[in-house]
Amino acid sequence: MTPDGAPPQSIPALLALNADRFRDSPAFREKEYGIWQSWTWAEAADEVEAMALGLLALGAQNGDHVAIIGRNRPQLYLSMIAAQSVGAVPVPLYADAVGDEVAYVLDHCGARFIIAGDQEQVDKVLEVQDRLTGLERIIYLDGRGLRKYEHGHLTSFDGLKQSGRDARDRLRGELATRRAALDYDDTCVMLYTSGTTGRPKGVVLSNRNIIETSKNSAEFDHLRPDDAILAYLPMAWVGDFIFSVGQAMWTGFCVNCPESPDTMMTDLREIGPSYYFAPPRVFEQQLTSIMIRMEDASLLKQKIFHHFMAHAKKVGPRLLDGHQVGLWDRLKYRLGEILVYGPLKNTLGFSKVRVGYTAGEAIGPEMFDFYRALGINLKQLYGQTEASVFITQQKDSEVRADTVGTATPGVELKIADSGEVFYRGPGTFVEYYKNAESTASTKDAEGWVATGDAGFIEEGTGHLRIIDRAKDVGKLADGSLFAPKYVENKLKFFPDILEAVVFGNGRDEACAFINIDLTAVGNWAERNNIAYASYQELSQHRRVLEIIAGHVSEVNASLAADEMLSGCQIARFLVLHKELDADDGELTRTRKVRRGLISEKYEDLVGALYDGSREVTTETEVTYEDGRKGSIKATLVVVAGDVVPRGMKVAAE
Repeated sequence: MTPDGAPPQSIPALLALNADRFRDSPAFREKEYGIWQSWTWAEAADEVEAMALGLLALGAQNGDHVAIIGRNRPQLYLSMIAAQSVGAVPVPLYADAVGDEVAYVLDHCGARFIIAGDQEQVDKVLEVQDRLTGLERIIYLDGRGLRKYEHGHLTSFDGLKQSGRDARDRLRGELATRRAALDYDDTCVMLYTSGTTGRPKGVVLSNRNIIETSKNSAEFDHLRPDDAILAYLPMAWVGDFIFSVGQAMWTGFCVNCPESPDTMMTDLREIGPSYYFAPPRVFEQQLTSIMIRMEDASLLKQKIFHHFMAHAKKVGPRLLDGHQVGLWDRLKYRLGEILVYGPLKNTLGFSKVRVGYTAGEAIGPEMFDFYRALGINLKQLYGQTEASVFITQQKDSEVRADTVGTATPGVELKIADSGEVFYRGPGTFVEYYKNAESTASTKDAEGWVATGDAGFIEEGTGHLRIIDRAKDVGKLADGSLFAPKYVENKLKFFPDILEAVVFGNGRDEACAFINIDLTAVGNWAERNNIAYASYQELSQHRRVLEIIAGHVSEVNASLAADEMLSGCQIARFLVLHKELDADDGELTRTRKVRRGLISEKYEDLVGALYDGSREVTTETEVTYEDGRKGSIKATLVVVAGDVVPRGMKVAAE
């Protein structure tokens, strides 16, 4: 708070406050060349001032858009605050976006300046610069590989800061004026949606949205200045902006950036964050790696692991929630902490986690319970870009796998007659940039926002349960409910299954595409002396298809026990010959399935699922890592699922 008790009106104001109250405490860390580098809050403020003065020297104006693209680095986070300091709007982009995606965002927002992390990102911009009418300057952080480039429109990061310091006497007054003019309702950041059904939309979020949401969510979980997070998720994602900028600035905790995606798990163990977020897929990958290692362990170690994990699943969550547990069970759990849980959490990098969250997709109950059994305070939240992330959160004493918690402080919820979830609160976005029509169709005059998700609020508890995307919920030909995302999430609970796409709306039965997880299935193949030359070959191996069929049978048995969703059992499926890929347009950059595009692209495969074919030959265009296009041809086996007749009870295992 400011001396008069009012909240600061902008992120730069929060940074200035932290530079005063936490002056010599670490604000950011980055691992580079194997060594952790640190920036104190005072040093961070000095860096931001130099960058902001440099932007002013380049002619940055109020309302300009400054694009930022690259991996998570302290300098790029600070550049966003520098842009805000001069009245400009930071627009972070996904680091793995291809040229066309970059061109669309840069052209749509009319970015005058681009801050790029390295040569790869500079090359993307240069590739499409002839399509960008407003671009004036590319500022690069890592100059490796750029020495021989034409530097007419290129400026180094160090050069920007030096020009700012050189102009300090001339421009410091202008910078102070612009900072002082920043208002609570001025734009803080513009973040683009993932574009699941069409072109991404620019979501305009104000200082009020970000600061109020950061304050409420941080106080909800009692976040502290001595907390630490690992910033590894895309900077263009709203969650990373809230965690690594909003909450970090509000609480004063330290943001740690890994050296690279490849070293993330090692860096996670070294940092040992106390506050951690990961989508379910990351937790799935970590659990898969654990189970793979246990398969290779000695028989004695396997017995000890399974014995103590069985006990942890019984009493771990109860201990975590503060419930009464018998003395013997507590002592046995403590022994398990020494022998199994402690070493396992240390291996995962979770030894210090005090608050952990997952969101974005439903997480499997078994997986959720596994981590909580270890004593990790893993919870679920529900949110979206338009809400500045938080719509619901789980209280420490009310953590459940089947709900996403209750409304975040300051947020109101309601369910429409159609079953769609609506919310309003301090984080509700201002507008979609240059898209008044979509703004009006998403947010009404009273501030209620349509989430696009179908769900219901439990009576008595106030917990929200999400069923599926509202647009995806449909009916089978016989009128029974069809909820594909619900079924897909059940399939993805198995470590062998990376992705699934379920079809069936308006049809007689549900069918599915499945992607195997190459890491998990490849390890299984190695242990069983099964040779394969490619993903494609392994995906169609007879024993792999048998394993996936077993998983489908388990899901069908679970669905059969649900009277409302029993019609969604998988009647037929095929294992795809390639991974669904964002570069091929099949997934968004946040790994959401583009269901419509997949249906059109693989029309022949969908047809084979429903026409009784036993196999189908197809040819698919693919995009390689260097951007080249190619094609792969494959013959896929269509497998019948083990469907439980409706009304038949399945014996419990």
